[in-house]
Amino acid sequence: MAFNLPGFKNPVPVNIKVGNITEGELLRFRAFNDWQKTLKASLDLQQDPDHPFHKAPYELKSIEIQSVDWFAKNTDRAFVGFVKLEADVRNEEGKSLPGIAFLRGMSVAMLMILRPSDSKTERWVIMTEQPRIPAGSLRFLEIPAGMMDDHKTFSGAAAKEIKEETGLTVHEHDLQDLTSLALKNAENLESLQYGMYPSPGGQDESIRIFLWEKVMDRQEIVGLTGRLSGKRASSEMITIRILPYEQLWEVGARDAKTLAAWSLYEALKRSRRLSNTKTW
Repeated sequence: MAFNLPGFKNPVPVNIKVGNITEGELLRFRAFNDWQKTLKASLDLQQDPDHPFHKAPYELKSIEIQSVDWFAKNTDRAFVGFVKLEADVRNEEGKSLPGIAFLRGMSVAMLMILRPSDSKTERWVIMTEQPRIPAGSLRFLEIPAGMMDDHKTFSGAAAKEIKEETGLTVHEHDLQDLTSLALKNAENLESLQYGMYPSPGGQDESIRIFLWEKVMDRQEIVGLTGRLSGKRASSEMITIRILPYEQLWEVGARDAKTLAAWSLYEALKRSRRLSNTKTW
């Protein structure tokens, strides 16, 4: 199956090599649409005489869809989860750019910090432990995170993931967007997604990181940690754990989003860009 991708000046043939997705389903896949629109915007910037590729601009010639994975297939909740493709991006000199991409879309991650009201320095972090087969792990430790799916807002998706993975109800207005605070004054040469790219050489995923920080009575924290430490979500095999904040960077040595959350939190604290911690 093949069709021409709309929106480009010259025809861009899309060749679907697999039989489990249609043209319409691919075009409704948010990650594919975000990726091709972002790429088109970046290619268009080559018209600027100051662009490094201005003299020999690159062009998207074609796309080959190589594999598609569905979530909840054969149910009324079915949606595309992952798409692997190869994009042919070349210039008139015959030079090409690496174009193999694994599309999964935008994600959210949450740094959840508990602070006892009787201590100015003590902090605890809510973590998840779960199987991560791609990493070869059955007990991978990380901060709570999840894919955007069809959520309209990042903070709404974050609140939903917190509820699903920890059982806690968190209101959107209690979340601080660490990514937005960090990127507010950052140089933006292209219209990239507003998030952290953990592996831009192979996939499109961008992660937006939120902070939920609460000062609580120590007895409340003791009760909460006792309840959460043994909590397991059977559908995803997630165990909730409580970790001293001082150990967070050690977990981040293996998990990129955890390290990014820790570094953003520390840097934004030093720059005084974070609002005051709210009490519960």
